[in-house]
Amino acid sequence: MSKIRFVGLDVHADTIAVAVAEMGGEVRSIGVIANRLESVRKLIHRLGPVQHLRACYEAGPTGYVLYWQLTQLGVFCEVIAPSLIPTKPGDRVKTDRRDAEKLARCYRAGELTAVWVPDAAHEALRDLVRAREAAKKDQLKARHRLGKFLLRHGRRPEGLKAWTRQYMEWIKSHVRFDQAALEVTLADYLEEVDHVAARIIKLEKAIDEAVRQATPEIRTVIEALQALRGVAQTTAATIVSELGSLSRFQSPRQLMGYSGLVAREHSSGNRVQRGGITKTGNSHLRRVLVEAAWAYQHRPNVTGFLLRRQKNLALSEEAKKVAWKAQQRLHKRYKALAACGKNKNQIVTAVGRELLGFIWAIAVETEKQQRHAQAA
Repeated sequence: MSKIRFVGLDVHADTIAVAVAEMGGEVRSIGVIANRLESVRKLIHRLGPVQHLRACYEAGPTGYVLYWQLTQLGVFCEVIAPSLIPTKPGDRVKTDRRDAEKLARCYRAGELTAVWVPDAAHEALRDLVRAREAAKKDQLKARHRLGKFLLRHGRRPEGLKAWTRQYMEWIKSHVRFDQAALEVTLADYLEEVDHVAARIIKLEKAIDEAVRQATPEIRTVIEALQALRGVAQTTAATIVSELGSLSRFQSPRQLMGYSGLVAREHSSGNRVQRGGITKTGNSHLRRVLVEAAWAYQHRPNVTGFLLRRQKNLALSEEAKKVAWKAQQRLHKRYKALAACGKNKNQIVTAVGRELLGFIWAIAVETEKQQRHAQAA
């Protein structure tokens, strides 16, 4: 056991700073290598037998390429949550060498928290879902530009809801300007709105196809989560692609803490002080949970799209039972918080946090059934 060497890697696009902490010994810098597979292979050969190496680096924009490279070389590697790395308040010097040494030292002491590393299937689905999310943000910006342009020039329809098909047809057929410059501006804004709408349609079709082609472990959980009100396929795919296997969370409370939807707290002695939500963890997950939580302001029922989803997907009775229990509890929770005078944003945040517990229950049971089916 004394031969174990802890390797801290400060990873950048072109370079990797390397430091090694010996078990019970010193922490020293090895230097800087190029962020290339051949350089990584030479480094591992230099450091010694792979069974004695424990490597780590911070999660960041370089993704998990280095993790996969080290794993293929036989090195145990973990990707570390940057926000949970211990820091000294008085430390004002930051360099790549010191960061690598700090990672190695803290890793040896067991003070670092590893993040979940997605496999190729989860990462591909996650990138596709995030591409749709980016397109939705671009659509909102494009609509704002066009809407504010029309407002500045006093062009507002009567009796038409914004961004419906009739609204777009009204703009294209009734909005005209005498100045050529304004006509060009209008045409450009309209083209951008139509272009982003086409992007979203294309990406949603791609998500549908990706879910159909996904592995049974991913597809069955996505389908089971759609038993819940407010959780259609895109939302379910986002949850699964961002979280992976929900069985890795020991309890719903642990999952809620991971999502950042729990209240922050600063208590000392007899004083207990709580504030807004921590907003740590995955922001994409929080967004879809809060969006889904709005559905629970309505009284419990199974009709329309929800009824069709439950019938078409042939969901298990257990999933339907949990989903119905979620409707009853979360609607009651919504009404109770509203009666206390809470604003709607606070209410849906609280409901979204509890919704995550029902998501955990359905996903864990589905994953358990899937494992039993594979073992049979």
